[in-house]
Amino acid sequence: MAVADISFDKMEQELRRGVVVLAVLSQLREAQYGYSLRQALTARGMPIEEGTLYPLLRRLETQSLLASEWRIEDGPPRRYYTLSTEGARALSELTASRRDLNAVMDRLLTDKKEG
Repeated sequence: MAVADISFDKMEQELRRGVVVLAVLSQLREAQYGYSLRQALTARGMPIEEGTLYPLLRRLETQSLLASEWRIEDGPPRRYYTLSTEGARALSELTASRRDLNAVMDRLLTDKKEG
């Protein structure tokens, strides 16, 4: 692998880190357990490693953005996560911020330098 490829991979990882919280929050308007959440994200083009997802879920719950409960349904007990009231507010605010940032980046990436 070329040095440029390694640098690109690192830069791409940084871009993804910036959106992973928003991606997770966006999928928890309805309760999901970790594996189903991971599948939903992957199906929508945002694959996430277990080693990233589960610590993130715990952190978001500690920050009162998520609520969780254990459920026993067809199979082993599973911890289901859903947005708390504060999490829904954060999702709304982060979505607005992301849209504003996307608009700015679109302008920056498409503006041609005068002169």
